[in-house]
Amino acid sequence: MRSLFAAVAALALVPASANAASFVNGSFEDGTLTNPFSTVAGGNSTAINGWVVTGNSVDYIGSYWVAQQGSRSIDLNGNAQGGIQQTFDTVVGQLYNISFWLAGNTDGAPTTKSVEVGATGAASSIFTFDTTGFSAPANMGWKNYNYQFAATSASTTLSFGSLDATAFGASLDNVSVSAVPEPATWAMMLLGIGLIGGVMRRRTTARPAHRLIRA
Repeated sequence: MRSLFAAVAALALVPASANAASFVNGSFEDGTLTNPFSTVAGGNSTAINGWVVTGNSVDYIGSYWVAQQGSRSIDLNGNAQGGIQQTFDTVVGQLYNISFWLAGNTDGAPTTKSVEVGATGAASSIFTFDTTGFSAPANMGWKNYNYQFAATSASTTLSFGSLDATAFGASLDNVSVSAVPEPATWAMMLLGIGLIGGVMRRRTTARPAHRLIRA
């Protein structure tokens, strides 16, 4: 019985070990910021912990509008079109899911903000957010999106880049990285759980024999 529990426990750790990536600061709470926001130039790798700013610049948002998580977020357009990227450890062949939230700077056009998300060795995807009906600072309308990629090397660079040639871009917050378990792994885990359930049911239904007491 102990060995069975140990086997299932080991299987449960498979996705976690595959997701040993040192991805950090997905909600941008760690960094140097002067409220209500700071404009960070392209090439800066220290203002927003874990992230490198790309393109022209981004706005590191504090109290200017309400973040999706915590108190900080990113406008991917600072003075002009910009972006951010982070490199973290990955396992070759492992499928990863990137969850992130978008809104938009409603201070100027375009109404629909466009963002390109990419990862080393994988095809990029374009995501859009329509700001119609929303406005800063409180009514941002944050929406969740997902991007998946299979790692091609021991480290991967995840990038978010604005496609809008303006100073009013998409807002980004609450980025997270998780490994996607392979179907075979899930099947093994379910099998182990099923075996444990069967053993527990047999123990529950088993009844000790009653002795006949003679007078």
